[in-house]
Amino acid sequence: MGTDETASKKSSVRQRADEIKPYICKNIVAVIENPTDIKNIGTVIRNVNALGVEKTYIIDTRKSLPDDWQDMRERRSLSKTSVSAIKWSFVKRFDSTEDCIEHLNKNRFVSLVTSPHVKGKRNEILHEVDYTQYTKLAVWFGMIESLNLGTTSGIVLYEVTKQRRDYQSKFKRANKRREIKS
Repeated sequence: MGTDETASKKSSVRQRADEIKPYICKNIVAVIENPTDIKNIGTVIRNVNALGVEKTYIIDTRKSLPDDWQDMRERRSLSKTSVSAIKWSFVKRFDSTEDCIEHLNKNRFVSLVTSPHVKGKRNEILHEVDYTQYTKLAVWFGMIESLNLGTTSGIVLYEVTKQRRDYQSKFKRANKRREIKS
């Protein structure tokens, strides 16, 4: 590939990134805890990318994935199952749940955990929660008993990003109005 071709490819990649930037839901992370099937990891990454979630964190206690995001991007099994979405999505790997929780707490994220059972401090029905009340939100997915991980992440992240995107667009319109009146 020549220099001009490489520059053109990079500029088209940058153009695509710039085009989707308004649709990204900032400060939201999907956390996958101990996934066992590479296909599910790829599907979650594809959901994250399609729905505009900012990042994916994978807790991989078996250390089956590379530490470095760039190395993950080059791994054919992840690229294939995510339909190349891993090349457009930020993915960070953690060795333990505790390491991930520490990172999220340090960065002031509120964690919500998905479960088909009643457990935890507070239990809410998916569409009845106001996901805009949290500035930084980490949505955890682990062993799901009724639906597979890919399906569950798509359903849950759709609801979360729909609410946050609506909220962000109202906030942007309100700010634009204030600027015009000034």
